[in-house]
Amino acid sequence: MERPPQAATAVSPPQDDPAAVDRPPGVPVRRFGAKTMATTLVSGFLMGSADIVPGVSGGTVALVLGIYERVVINVRQGARALSLLLRGELRHAVRALGFVEWSFLAPLLIGIGAAVLTLASGLEHLLENEPELLAAAFFGLVLGSAVVAYTEIDDLTRWDVHLVVVASAVATFGLLGLRSGRFEDPSLVVVFGGGALAITAMILPGVSGSFILLMIGLYEGVLDAVNERDLVTLAVFGAGAAVGLGSFATFLNWLLRRYHAVVLAALIGLMLGSLRVLWPWPAGVDGVGDVRLGAPPEGDLLPAVGLALAGAVAVVVIAVASRSLSEADD
Repeated sequence: MERPPQAATAVSPPQDDPAAVDRPPGVPVRRFGAKTMATTLVSGFLMGSADIVPGVSGGTVALVLGIYERVVINVRQGARALSLLLRGELRHAVRALGFVEWSFLAPLLIGIGAAVLTLASGLEHLLENEPELLAAAFFGLVLGSAVVAYTEIDDLTRWDVHLVVVASAVATFGLLGLRSGRFEDPSLVVVFGGGALAITAMILPGVSGSFILLMIGLYEGVLDAVNERDLVTLAVFGAGAAVGLGSFATFLNWLLRRYHAVVLAALIGLMLGSLRVLWPWPAGVDGVGDVRLGAPPEGDLLPAVGLALAGAVAVVVIAVASRSLSEADD
């Protein structure tokens, strides 16, 4: 009888091993089989699809697919290896790389990259030709993501959790009104910083990397770089992403372990407040991402509401189905 993929070789590193990060009980280092690797490839594609649009975040996708904790652990482990290498501790750095679950991380990254490369061009076309309908769909995706994230809060009877949701939503809505315009020709320093900020969405449930780029005015510039294969800009953006990802993973893990409900509540509020950016009918002329709110033109309301509802329902359905598939794969 074929052994399940998760039953493959599992190792729990010694707690005092300087090359290994702390892992939760029951989450050893594993070498996964073909079935789980294929599933992880699809999961990566879904995460990349989410992060390329200013809607559902890759972190939320990882959360609903049941791979979130393993993503964070492997990011932290990779950051540990890089840190040891930079300190000149080559032997420990090699050991640290050995504790990375490459049979999980490699297909995940391939899936994310495939989604970015294959979907960027079509998305740019929609942004130029159907901005209102695209924004309405994104609006629904964010709303559905907030519902999914809300179900992840452990104790919904806590009044402080609901207060944090409201406070975070109001603060985000107000702060986004101060958002600056787009960078027409961003410097490489700005691109590096944008990569460091945007990549946090990969490990932050509720925050879209593309939304962060929208907020700081870099979204269309980065999208152009992907479509035009601007390797210099993409390399600088990737370097910023690597630095941001490595430095933020440990801090996020610490926050979620100690203040899980409050942190998740703040992220839900951030999602709800961010809907200001995705309002389909901005008063300005910048299209998707413009924070100046306007009224819907006559005849535009019904199609937009339909798309928003479809987006919200799709996220919830995918979340439920993904959890079922994840449990079956265990």
